[in-house]
Amino acid sequence: MSSASRSGLSRVLTPVVAALRKVRTPALAALLVASVAALAVLTWRIYEVRRDNAIIAALKAGDDIPVDPRGASGEVLLARSAFLLHTDRRDEAQALLDASSGVVDAKLRARLLYNHANARIRDAIAAIERADNDKAIPLTRLAKDEYRLALRLDPDAWDIKYNYDVAMRIVRDFPGYEQEGEEVPPDAPKRLWTDLPGVPRGLP
Repeated sequence: MSSASRSGLSRVLTPVVAALRKVRTPALAALLVASVAALAVLTWRIYEVRRDNAIIAALKAGDDIPVDPRGASGEVLLARSAFLLHTDRRDEAQALLDASSGVVDAKLRARLLYNHANARIRDAIAAIERADNDKAIPLTRLAKDEYRLALRLDPDAWDIKYNYDVAMRIVRDFPGYEQEGEEVPPDAPKRLWTDLPGVPRGLP
């Protein structure tokens, strides 16, 4: 290549290289900012996970840790609900369940409803063992309502289906009588049992 050709090529490439340098610097700066932002988000997420794990561990250990349902993670809400139910603070547990409506996703709310229904069933069984049918019947009906709602939110949850079936056998309905909101298919067999509570055999 002649010196004239090299000189001409140099005159063409020089402004191109200069333009690339001007573009490259902001691009690197943008990449650096994005990397720092991603690192900050990752660091914050790690902090949140560690904080949530500490809260869950404390609740499981029996420590009374207050939780804001509007900002708490799903696992923290479940742990707080379990703590309140385990310590027989039913009103606070119900308030937490009510506050979670519209805040958590459908499957998490189904799990919260499932836990509440299980607690009611345990209370109902204890009432049956004391021959306190007046308490056992409404508790079981409330549990059935919560199981039904949980199944609407998470239709594939096998545990909810199983416990709902158990609850249906604890308190049976009068023939031809259905609880309000309880959907029964037209081809369902007639119920011939009385509305008396009983603990089904084979209950886990």
